[in-house]
Amino acid sequence: MKRGSTLFLKIAVILIGILVLALCIFLVPEIANYAAELDQDIAYMKYPVFIFMYAAAIPFYFALYQALRLLSYIDKNIAFSQISVKALKNIKYFAITISILYAAGMPLFYFMAERAPGIILIGLIIIFASLVIAVFAAVLQRLLQEAINIKSENDLTV
Repeated sequence: MKRGSTLFLKIAVILIGILVLALCIFLVPEIANYAAELDQDIAYMKYPVFIFMYAAAIPFYFALYQALRLLSYIDKNIAFSQISVKALKNIKYFAITISILYAAGMPLFYFMAERAPGIILIGLIIIFASLVIAVFAAVLQRLLQEAINIKSENDLTV
């Protein structure tokens, strides 16, 4: 396969990473300050919001890295290998981790929903999208593993 055939996907993954980094730098502090301003008696809510949002960004970036590795395997014509299966498995685990973190953080969203009702919907969308990605990665992982098994059986019969 040509080396640049996955260039568009690599650029898209990098742009998504830059966008999320910008959100972490500019939007997360605003959200944390908003949570602290809701009620001055519990202004300490700012810190759990920081911890929760940045903790969810860590597996996201690991999953993006695995996606870039998978695209490089495709460029190197080693897409049908165990390392590709491992990359898909890692993407699946990171997506599940993001879903679990956001599900655990839903009480924070509920707390902030008094003044911004749509924030619960945003949390649910992130949970659902992460689960969809996890299921999709699991299906691709299984299909790729079966293709590798069929390929190895064909190599042995020839």
